[in-house]
Amino acid sequence: MSTAIVYVHGLWLKGHEAAWLRRRLARDLGAETHAFSYSSVSAGAAANALKLAEFLAQIPADTLHLVGHSLGGLVILKLFEIAPPTAMGRIVLLGSPVCGSRVAQRLADLPYGRKILGLTVDDELLTPRPRRWQAACDLGVIAGDVGLGLGRLVGRFAEPNDGTVAVSETYLEGAADHWVGRASHSGMLFSAAVARQAAAFLRSGRFER
Repeated sequence: MSTAIVYVHGLWLKGHEAAWLRRRLARDLGAETHAFSYSSVSAGAAANALKLAEFLAQIPADTLHLVGHSLGGLVILKLFEIAPPTAMGRIVLLGSPVCGSRVAQRLADLPYGRKILGLTVDDELLTPRPRRWQAACDLGVIAGDVGLGLGRLVGRFAEPNDGTVAVSETYLEGAADHWVGRASHSGMLFSAAVARQAAAFLRSGRFER
């Protein structure tokens, strides 16, 4: 039985930043890993989700998991809104602001802010909307509470956060589990604890307690 994991990156990135996380997941789960690269700025969420669907269709695996960091998690959610895969393993979101992003909203109010943030952010983060996970496959969410990151440049949080996303912005109704770890928004890609918890969820559908 073959297992594959597809990593979906966040805003302004390409997927290379998760090389360590991918190696750790590959080792812990005996899986091959892939990075899906998309244009977070010049393409909208729906277009990127459809490209993700095409990417997944080309991977031969008995079990196919998804891991999305930050905005990548929103692309995964959009995929299940408009073109849900017929078969999927489990999904882990890392620091994904599923309830909207106050940092993105503040940045969008700056001169040229919307243009810099791009179309996928415009589609998914600037207008908070209720979301509920209703797909058959298990989805878990990991949040960080080390407040070091982009958000400090545009205002302070008055609640636990990872420096860019508040913990409260990561709760998704219908998710199977939620775990908060000692990591910043970018740092969770290099955290041994986050990698261990992501592997645990992909393996069993629950985080370790």
